[in-house]
Parts: sequence; structure tokens; C-alpha cells
Amino acid sequence: MSAERVPDRPDVVGLDDRQLRVLAFESRTWQQPARKAEAIRDEFGISAARYYRILGELIDSPAALRHDPMLVKRLQRMRSARRAARSSRSIPLGRPLD
Repeated sequence: MSAERVPDRPDVVGLDDRQLRVLAFESRTWQQPARKAEAIRDEFGISAARYYRILGELIDSPAALRHDPMLVKRLQRMRSARRAARSSRSIPLGRPLD
């Protein structure tokens, strides 16, 4: 991650142009995941899977948290909820089922 300042935005330190665009993109509301995936390809020229890997790293970034704390914390909560839902669906290891 670069530590450059964005021109016209001296408060944004450590985020490059793509990272700022990803955060702005995530602040939009999407009703249909397929439309969002299509918009990701159109806007960023990458697959949705690659975009979500970038986003996952970005929301762990202190610079992103400083830039838009409400958005980043919301995305972190959503990620935690998805993880919790996945882990509750998994079969516990240890004792075999009878």
C-alpha cells in the first residue's frame, strides 16, 4: 500500500486511487448481486472474486478505516456475520455422529 497523499484530499493518506474507488463503489446500494458483479467487471475490469479479495484486504487497512470508518466497520460486521453463519452450518469435528 502506498503512503502517498491524494491530490485535493490531504486527509487521505495510504490509499491509492483504486482503493478509493473500491470504497466509493461499496458505499452504493445493490439490490441484485448479478448487477453488482457486472458493474465490478465494467468499472474495474476484474472478476468479482478478485474484487472481493481486494475489498477484504482493504477493510482490514487502518487507512481505509480512517478514510470512511462507518463504511469500513459496516463491511467488517457483514463479513463477521457471514463467517458466523458459515461456521454455524458446518458439522462440528470431534465426536462422530451416532
